[in-house]
Amino acid sequence: MPEIKPVILVVEDDEIIRLAAVDLIERAGFETVEASSADEAIKILEARPHIHLVFTDVEMPGTMDGIKLAHYIRDRWPPIKLIVASGRTIVEQSSLPEGARFFGKPYDEADLVQSIIQLVA
Repeated sequence: MPEIKPVILVVEDDEIIRLAAVDLIERAGFETVEASSADEAIKILEARPHIHLVFTDVEMPGTMDGIKLAHYIRDRWPPIKLIVASGRTIVEQSSLPEGARFFGKPYDEADLVQSIIQLVA
């Protein structure tokens, strides 16, 4: 029986940054799904029940930013782990849902992968 890889949803509106994050996460051995907005991410989460972690940018177009998305996910899908990243905003831990982690951009790739491994373990 093949081993099931944890599935990571990468939510980032900048295509180059999203592709780089997807590449990093896949090289670490995870399956990825991509979304370019919070609205698209919610549609994916509604359709795919086996997302283990959402890695989201803060600033995005659409009806909500990454912080609001993280809170929405925590309320609707509590088991999903959360990582929030931003290159423009320093996010205080107190403004994130419980258990979420914040990374400033540019983030250390090894630290990000280690956090994903710890959160989905």
